[in-house]
Amino acid sequence: MDSHHKINCTVDALYGAGASAYIPSDITMTYYRTGRIREVYHNGTLLCTLRIDGGLAITLDFARILLQCKDFDEYCIEVDDDAAPFVAEGKSVFASHVVRCGKYVRISSDVPILYNNDVIAVGRAVLSEPMIAGSRRGVVVRVRDSLKRRGRIFST
Repeated sequence: MDSHHKINCTVDALYGAGASAYIPSDITMTYYRTGRIREVYHNGTLLCTLRIDGGLAITLDFARILLQCKDFDEYCIEVDDDAAPFVAEGKSVFASHVVRCGKYVRISSDVPILYNNDVIAVGRAVLSEPMIAGSRRGVVVRVRDSLKRRGRIFST
């Protein structure tokens, strides 16, 4: 299977049919010695890393690209004003600060964290959407990549 086609199929499977239409056409990839795709880049910027379990470890840049897709916000979590500066610094998201949770958020999936319709961080979900909706305490997402880790300044 062609590498570009494999990336497109993976993105469509994880983030909904049609999400791959927003992936730039001039992406480059690095490979393991076995020939398996390791990382995907666009203009020298890392977009995602393929996990051994078939998932993607997405970056802020890739989440911003996918945010153009109309249904992508159903795969995201939105936080309130109080938590946004801390999440942008790389702190975990707690249930009490979740304003909205997309219906496709699943345990161990990569979740973009939104504030004012902009991606401020990306992490792995600890709970699924029904669990988050019924919870008011505890960690919901462990942040892996954030604005501060990228050297970007967050302003409210």
